[in-house]
Amino acid sequence: MDSIIPRGRWKKDWDLSEQAFARLLAWLDEGTDSRGERYLEIRRRLVLYFDRKNCLSPDELADETLNRVARRLEEETAIITDAPAHYCYIVARFVLLEALRKRRREQSWNKRTGAGADFDEEKQERERRVECLERCMAELDLENRELIIGYYQSEKRRKIENRREMAEKMGISLNALSIRASRIREKLEVCISKCLSGG
Repeated sequence: MDSIIPRGRWKKDWDLSEQAFARLLAWLDEGTDSRGERYLEIRRRLVLYFDRKNCLSPDELADETLNRVARRLEEETAIITDAPAHYCYIVARFVLLEALRKRRREQSWNKRTGAGADFDEEKQERERRVECLERCMAELDLENRELIIGYYQSEKRRKIENRREMAEKMGISLNALSIRASRIREKLEVCISKCLSGG
């Protein structure tokens, strides 16, 4: 079962291409074109799954789960051992375990170093993150800034409808919109990381 989850390397040396995303959509649809609805439904259920487990970033973990499934599909061209939704939950459980291990390591580190005891320090860290996010958002061109703000606007059902409206307005498919948003988010993550490290 370990072969399901490419450990550590996956995010650094593999990017979700439009072709890989299209293959994922087709696999999730199981022979009937849902025009991305099946993908959105499974992603919504995964977000709820991670949210019920009290994860700090359920949206990111849902995306990570689907990216890992897409990578497996690209590597093996087909997954026939499980139904798509069931297989996604198998991968999600591994992603959850990794997230929980990471949180435990961070908590253990905080206890050993005395970090976390100082509320002001945590508050300052949050404020630094917000400042870095604002600075990195300002560095995006207007089109990308509006796209990423619009993409993560609203909650639950409204968010799905909002993304569909965005895609229609831009004249692109939902998967093309998702890929664009993912690339902008990755740029922001790199920028915020550099900002936090004083780069």
